[in-house]
Amino acid sequence: MRSVIAEDPDWSLALVPSLTTLSLQHIIKHFEENPILDELMPNYKAYVLQRLPASLPLTVSANLISDESYWKRCCEARWRLCDVSTYGNSWKRMFFERHLENIIELFIPDATDTKTVLDLVPLCRNYIKRLNVSQLLPPIKEPPSFDEDDRSDCASDMGSEGPSIDHFDFRILLDKLPNLEELNVAYGVKGCGMNFEWNLFEFTFRDCESLAKALNSCKTLQVFRIHRSKVDDEKCCMLVSQLLDHPSLQELDFSHNHINDHGARAIGKLLNRSRLKRLVVCNNQIRASGAQALAHALARNATLISLNLRLNRIGDEGGQALAQALIKNKTLVDLHLGGNNMSEPTAVALSQALVENWTLKSLNLSNNRLGVDGGKLLEEGMSHNSSVLECDIRLTDVGQDSEYCIAQALRANQLQAARKNQSQL
Repeated sequence: MRSVIAEDPDWSLALVPSLTTLSLQHIIKHFEENPILDELMPNYKAYVLQRLPASLPLTVSANLISDESYWKRCCEARWRLCDVSTYGNSWKRMFFERHLENIIELFIPDATDTKTVLDLVPLCRNYIKRLNVSQLLPPIKEPPSFDEDDRSDCASDMGSEGPSIDHFDFRILLDKLPNLEELNVAYGVKGCGMNFEWNLFEFTFRDCESLAKALNSCKTLQVFRIHRSKVDDEKCCMLVSQLLDHPSLQELDFSHNHINDHGARAIGKLLNRSRLKRLVVCNNQIRASGAQALAHALARNATLISLNLRLNRIGDEGGQALAQALIKNKTLVDLHLGGNNMSEPTAVALSQALVENWTLKSLNLSNNRLGVDGGKLLEEGMSHNSSVLECDIRLTDVGQDSEYCIAQALRANQLQAARKNQSQL
């Protein structure tokens, strides 16, 4: 009897891929050269998207692929930590924002070609809403090289040439991002270790000038933060001058810089020539004169809801001026004056303000020398106030009796606010 011996004992007709599967596999294999996606039926399109490699060039995938599962794979393949909730639950937005941030943070002036940024703009411009730039690299300064015979000539020419810009120039980018709403930037270098030099953390005048012009060109910007960048009065004034009458700016944060009274006066001018809702100037060098300028602007302001002046040096003169501004201001909800070397005279002024102000909800006076008498004055003011829900008086040397009475007043205000909210539901 005759028999057939198969060359492949595991061969089975059931394992032969269908012509459709083979075609889809061919599309996947050659997707970079010939991207075919929108023409496919929904189930075939899903099959292709599940199997496309995350390493596809952005020139192919950026404007063609909108499927979130594909961009989720791209993010997880590149970064270990991926919290999509901070990106509006959009994996595609996360990918392009973090990708652009990485390019900016590794950009070396006069060494990195600006095309690396400009070529990416058409691909990502519609998906960028926020940029968190945590470092900016300075240009590479190579030591001069010259022959022994030319030493005298070259020595006279040293310093004649320098970098065209000191850090990344935001002017080439910001006006090309039509949906950018938030920019957080720090002029410094992360993880420099033993290579530490002060010039790695230098925010130069040219940097400030280019950044100011870039901010002015970005009309959609709502939040601007510049931290730990040695912003002094001169640089603060330059930045503020380009933000006057900005159509959309709502939050400004100059934390951990070197701003003094002159810079504070410029910020005060900005308060009433903008739509700012939140202003943070904590850990600077603002004294009484600067605080008085801010208070003068606050008394006439009708948009600001939060002001943070923590860790400055405004003293009692500045504290009293701000307390008097609270009597006239009808919009401020949150005021942080912690660590400002204030004492009993400020408590006197704040006590009067608490009686007449009915919009403030949060007041932070921690780490000030208010003393026992200052605590009693605040207690008196709180007994006539029904709007303040939080009042931080830690490390102020107020008496325990005053602390207890203030806590009781706050508790009563919180219960009243809760009942009011329930009645409105």
